[in-house]
Amino acid sequence: MTFDQFERRARQIFDAIPPELRGGVEYVAVSEEAVPHPELPEVYTLGECATGELDLGFDMPDEMRSGVHLYYGSFAALSRIDPEFDWEAELHETVMHEVRHHRESTAGEDALEDFDYAADENFKRREGLAFDPLFYRSGEPRDDGGWEVDGDVFVEQVLDLAQFGRLEEVQAQIDGRRVTLPRPEALGDVAFMYLEEFGAGAGETAVVLVRRRGFGESLRGLFRRDEPEVLEWSVEPEDWFVEEG
Repeated sequence: MTFDQFERRARQIFDAIPPELRGGVEYVAVSEEAVPHPELPEVYTLGECATGELDLGFDMPDEMRSGVHLYYGSFAALSRIDPEFDWEAELHETVMHEVRHHRESTAGEDALEDFDYAADENFKRREGLAFDPLFYRSGEPRDDGGWEVDGDVFVEQVLDLAQFGRLEEVQAQIDGRRVTLPRPEALGDVAFMYLEEFGAGAGETAVVLVRRRGFGESLRGLFRRDEPEVLEWSVEPEDWFVEEG
């Protein structure tokens, strides 16, 4: 997909979102820049929501106004890594995710409902009941890119089967530290890897591997129709190690 095609399609996706759902998000901007992760190879930032950037200089704006920024270079880099990279699916998912991020960041009624939902689903997980495996995305965003729900920490990595097959180990950034742990035996749709005895708090810490799917097969849509394959693994302290910084 060329830059011009990418930019045109991004605006079409954004314009198709009903105004009441994207309220406060006023534009989508596309950059040729690639934004790689500073520590993890083959991980790129595809987009960001510049929450409240249009409100600078206003003491008390009636409504927080934001813009979605997309990084064409990051998409292009991933397409070179993965021959099956689905531009359309990834672009659609990124735009929708960043609009939703704006809604959460406004900390309004919708955000509070999301937090309640995440807490309920996390309780089900702890009790061994069926739960929405992406519930943590409705939790409290963390500076390291993860989410926190009732003291439990979830750090997510999205990858397809080809990327999973190339992995020799899993690495994640948690609290400013790089954690390395063994690759699980299978990916499923969502795989929770619980780091036993990690950190000083009483809550759990999980690295969550989410299988990337193609266009028309988004995880949310899949979960509404079928039972997802959710895997859970406990990783003992002797099987993971941490590097500071």
